[in-house]
Amino acid sequence: MLIQNLALYEDKYAIRVNSENDTLFYYFDYDVRSAEINMQFQHFHTFYELCVLLCPHAVHFVEGKPYRLEAFDIIGIPPNVLHQTQYPAGNPCKRLIIQFAMPKTVPGLSNEYEQLVGVFHREVPIFRFDGELRKKLYGKLNDIFLLAPKTDPMRDLIIHQKFVEFLTLLYLNQGNNQYSNETEMSPMERKIYSITSYIHSHYSEELSLERLAQQFCISSCYLSHQFKDVTGFTITDYIQMTRVRNVQSLLINTQIPITEAAVPCGFASFSQFNRVFRKHIGMSPSQYRKQYAMGHSEFEQPQ
Repeated sequence: MLIQNLALYEDKYAIRVNSENDTLFYYFDYDVRSAEINMQFQHFHTFYELCVLLCPHAVHFVEGKPYRLEAFDIIGIPPNVLHQTQYPAGNPCKRLIIQFAMPKTVPGLSNEYEQLVGVFHREVPIFRFDGELRKKLYGKLNDIFLLAPKTDPMRDLIIHQKFVEFLTLLYLNQGNNQYSNETEMSPMERKIYSITSYIHSHYSEELSLERLAQQFCISSCYLSHQFKDVTGFTITDYIQMTRVRNVQSLLINTQIPITEAAVPCGFASFSQFNRVFRKHIGMSPSQYRKQYAMGHSEFEQPQ
């Protein structure tokens, strides 16, 4: 299926090159999402991810901050950054998720590879192009779509080549990005999402309903009700989940002893950390680290 004469798409179509534990890895996931199956809370990956929206609109959250998306917008998500897409009620939304990893050290090309993925680390890593440039970008993805079913012995290498060409186009034309965040929100929604963004930036500090109410000049009772109405979470649960997600990242990406992971993520004590982690994840931190090491993490499924 060709969407708006631009992007090839087939429901439940997937392309994989290697696994997420390999130095070079690609996973292209063509699927639909809807409001009924929105992920409850923001999640992270240990690899890079591109979310390509193929439906009229959605809202993407990066570290608690919302960004409104239109069809064919491209979102670049670095490893270990909390994010979530909220799809609107109504018809399911088509989207393409591309998860990938590239070698960090390639003799003679390390600097170039680092620059390619550098576009993911922009303050707002969302891209919107039109005209011939957009056709060229999607042309690279369409080439990969068409190549995937073939048994060509060079298939995986060509997929890598085409994707590097795609990233190179993105990198060279980032100055032509037309994206501007025009998320429609009420003044109260804007305040609430300012608070969620603040929580993501200050989760290691002492946070509470009263402290946040004082910081943002709003009564604690009113903030409590409005926060739950807008986000679906109590402030306490939101703070806890943000901290837990950051602990998960530490447990996966570092060798830090579990007993030392609590304080940098804002927990007052190890006992509190252990209790809250079990509450939200359903297992102990040591069980989680062991499970992830065995390749069974539930937090890296395409959304």
